[in-house]
Amino acid sequence: MPIKVGDRLPNTTFRVMTADGPKPKTTDEVFKGKKVVLFAVPGAFTPTCSKNHLPGFVKNADAIKAKGVDAICVTAVNDPFVMGAWKDASGAGDAIEFLADGSADFAKAIGLELDASANGLGMRSKRYSMIVEDGVVKSLNIEDAPGKADISGADNLLKML
Repeated sequence: MPIKVGDRLPNTTFRVMTADGPKPKTTDEVFKGKKVVLFAVPGAFTPTCSKNHLPGFVKNADAIKAKGVDAICVTAVNDPFVMGAWKDASGAGDAIEFLADGSADFAKAIGLELDASANGLGMRSKRYSMIVEDGVVKSLNIEDAPGKADISGADNLLKML
């Protein structure tokens, strides 16, 4: 069953790319005591993710943070090397934190995994965005198709803050 508004995020561990290589980062480290915007994409470097979803959050990062948001994070079922390369290629700088969910542990734990095996992509994450306060989901926007980034996009999320 998918996570819903009012639920607490489960304890899992992402991987983040640092100057010293990949490092673990727990959900507590990301969300505890903070207001965080988290959005998920089916895959780094994929067309909708790279041309629409991520750029909207990069463009609106200052406006989102001006609404009291401590951090904006993106997650995908990719390894930390791919997520680090996507961060570099996107020009996101420090505006967005890139959280690798390489084995889909987080996606599965919140019930938002996407089996894209029929397209040769294996297990992925559904596309969504959420507002999380101190680990509790306050708003959740799940797309009905992986190729769309309308209700989970930055413009829609900004209206909810």
